[in-house]
Amino acid sequence: MNHKRFLVAPGRTMRLKDHDPSFTGKYEQEDEAAEKLRKDIERLAKYQDLLYAQDRHALLLILQGIDTAGKDGIIRHVMAGLNPFGTQAYSFKAPSAEELDHDYLWRSIRDLPERGRIGIFNRSYYEEVLVVRVHPEMLKSRHLPHADGEHFWKHRFDEINGFEKYLVRNGIAVLKIFLNLSKGEQKRRLLARIDTPAKNWKFSFADVTERRYWDDYMHAFESALNHTSTEWAPWYVIPADHK
Repeated sequence: MNHKRFLVAPGRTMRLKDHDPSFTGKYEQEDEAAEKLRKDIERLAKYQDLLYAQDRHALLLILQGIDTAGKDGIIRHVMAGLNPFGTQAYSFKAPSAEELDHDYLWRSIRDLPERGRIGIFNRSYYEEVLVVRVHPEMLKSRHLPHADGEHFWKHRFDEINGFEKYLVRNGIAVLKIFLNLSKGEQKRRLLARIDTPAKNWKFSFADVTERRYWDDYMHAFESALNHTSTEWAPWYVIPADHK
């Protein structure tokens, strides 16, 4: 399948409503996709060996998406066939007091992959132009000298683009995946976390609360995708309704 179908073309404006979150391509059955995934994981493992042996480049995979979009599942299933010694996965929750005393990129910089390795960010510095944009009151805890107006977000997009260009120039390829989940499917998954005992641990009332801001989050995601999909670090919008 042509990956350009999912690419957010740099310099062009996209709308999430034009991307079908239930799209499954040519695969009608789960077992068909599972077989393709198995072969691709084998191929990925071979490339990982080359990456590690050359010790010249690194890969940073950024996963973003609304709650229940499937970020953990991708790490668990897609990356399961890789050598764990060459893979590093980090999940970014709410910043700590120490992290809030630094610039917003600081905690991500500490966890960048070493040469020869694959780094996976479950959420990332993009939270600072997503959840913080939806909840601008959070900026008060950042102790920033200037944190108001639309220009503030433009500056952040510029900073992120510059940071990612710096990474690429220093041998770290940046691959960014947005998991596109529909509101209806998110509701089903949240209810499943309540109704299925094995999934109870995943349920959080905060997820239900954040659901009230669905439209605000979609606007924040669209803005981030449009402003930070670049030639050197493009975004891909991946349908997430059917795992």
